[in-house]
Amino acid sequence: MIKYLKNGNFEEEIQSEIILVDFYADWCGPCRALGEILETIEDVNILKVNVDEHQNLAMEFGVMSIPTMILFKNGKEVAKQIGALPKSELTKWIQENK
Repeated sequence: MIKYLKNGNFEEEIQSEIILVDFYADWCGPCRALGEILETIEDVNILKVNVDEHQNLAMEFGVMSIPTMILFKNGKEVAKQIGALPKSELTKWIQENK
């Protein structure tokens, strides 16, 4: 399931067992391509964070390039991936870090 961060409830959103946070921007081509792949991923909840709307979160998590994906487990960062990945590599990365 994909959700978009709409307000300041980020900490609440990442408290689930495992969640992938996708830091993206609407104008970013690789972000749009990754977004299409993320829509096909079913075994993890996804939270999309627009870096233009939530610059403070991007800075807090050291997001310098987009797309950047961070996996959180019970509210703690467990893995970070910078750049878009093909679906096969993305699913492997998720499984390795669950």
